[in-house]
Amino acid sequence: MKSQLYMVGLDGSEWSERATEKAIHLASQTGASVELVHVLDFAHIQPAVVEGMAPPTMDPKEEERISNTNVIAPIIEKFAASNVTISSVQVWGNPVEVLHDRVKKNHATMVFVGRRGRSRLANLLLGSVANKLAHCISIPIVLVP
Repeated sequence: MKSQLYMVGLDGSEWSERATEKAIHLASQTGASVELVHVLDFAHIQPAVVEGMAPPTMDPKEEERISNTNVIAPIIEKFAASNVTISSVQVWGNPVEVLHDRVKKNHATMVFVGRRGRSRLANLLLGSVANKLAHCISIPIVLVP
């Protein structure tokens, strides 16, 4: 039987840390490995340009370094003693599209994401990464409050 892979959407929030904790806890019981996926969304990092003003500069390599230092490394360090195989990846793109593609490509068996508290109106109009994933992936998804 092929080993299981649990994928965690990691964004540096307390919700994604709790999702990681749940994934690693379950993986320690099932023998699954865990992949942490941190999506660097250009639209959220590079502010919208105001007409007539020079856009702020963004160095993708610097953003990746900051992401690794502030988001990925602390999580890996926190769970290093878990005896679970943990891998991580940084990918530029839309979080829903990236996670969906990685689930398919790597044959993940379960996805864990934090559910951020948003207003009902914002959820209705915009949706959330967790909500959109729940509607587009065909494997179990754990939404962690």
